[in-house]
Amino acid sequence: MASAAVAGRAFARSLTSQSFARCARPQVLRLRAPASRTFAASARAFEKKYTEDHEWIELSSDKKTGTIGVSAYAAKALGDVVYVELPSVDLEVSAGESIGAVESVKSASDIMTPVSGKIVEANAVLEDKPGTINQSPEDEGWLAKIEVADAAEIEGLMDAEAYSAFTEQADS
Repeated sequence: MASAAVAGRAFARSLTSQSFARCARPQVLRLRAPASRTFAASARAFEKKYTEDHEWIELSSDKKTGTIGVSAYAAKALGDVVYVELPSVDLEVSAGESIGAVESVKSASDIMTPVSGKIVEANAVLEDKPGTINQSPEDEGWLAKIEVADAAEIEGLMDAEAYSAFTEQADS
């Protein structure tokens, strides 16, 4: 019991010692330092763009390859996706052409490419798990990757804010 009392006094002294106060202050200041990121200018280059047909495209950092998928709005409207027809690799397409289809318990819908180019990859996960489109339509549920022929075509598409306004207008 006596050793516990001694240990208790030693602990109490350590809490009031100068070394503890000096050590704690920089840690508090370090924790309060602003954690700002300076990616504001480059973030716009990677933002998703949307079509009126509810597809999206996100350009990669090299601005040569884009990832295509259906929007969360479209995935919700489709209902449970049961089958996905994926595009063939090396397929040359023009903006607005069908590159595949999505079938759900409610309906079927063609997937249109937002830009011209050549399909370089299809999301094989969707063949076995088409419901991935419902779970993560704008991330893991992407449909294809395209080598973009003309990056300027992307500028004519809607950003997230304009697309949100477009879908709200469609709902009313």
